[in-house]
Amino acid sequence: MEFEHGPNAADRKELAPLLKLVLELGPLVLFFFANARGEALAERFPVLASVGDPIFLATAVFMVAISVSLIVSYALTRRLPVMPVVSGVVVLVFGALTLWLHDELFIKLKPTIVNVLFGAVLLGGLAFGKSLLGYVFDSVFRLDDEGWRKLTFRWGVFFFFLALVNEVVWRSFSTDFWVSFKVFGVMPITIAFTLSQLPLIQRHTLDGDKGSAD
Repeated sequence: MEFEHGPNAADRKELAPLLKLVLELGPLVLFFFANARGEALAERFPVLASVGDPIFLATAVFMVAISVSLIVSYALTRRLPVMPVVSGVVVLVFGALTLWLHDELFIKLKPTIVNVLFGAVLLGGLAFGKSLLGYVFDSVFRLDDEGWRKLTFRWGVFFFFLALVNEVVWRSFSTDFWVSFKVFGVMPITIAFTLSQLPLIQRHTLDGDKGSAD
């Protein structure tokens, strides 16, 4: 199994942008739908009622959907991106705990655990002089060393910010609100942050890749 970094990044198969978006967001959308329509689904399919409240049905759907997403991604590209794999493993572990112990706390903690893990890895790598973000996005951007350091630091801090936001939301609001925020709040925040990094990326793109942009 090959992960998404290394010297042959340019030769790897890439998913079509729309398909990649579906594979990344599809599990979250199904998670939201199953939670929002859980009672109706249980009435229509009585066997689902044995799973419990909508959040537990949504958790089971999320686990299946993210597993299918990773399988399809690997089947099409013969590799698995590091970040979705880590996120998927945490979903399966904490989802299983949620269903086994019948406690929604575990699935609510999943975003916190994943974001803290990513943030710690990125900032920890910088502490040892490694801009690890470059290993993930080397096939997308070609930046100088300073650019990778700055971008890695910003993403590391941003992951900790997302972890903090998740903690505040699930502890302060209802489960339904948390699910909605997870789907419709985190993504716009992440997109806005990503777009805000474009000036830094443009400033530090290696000359050979700037083309006519300058």
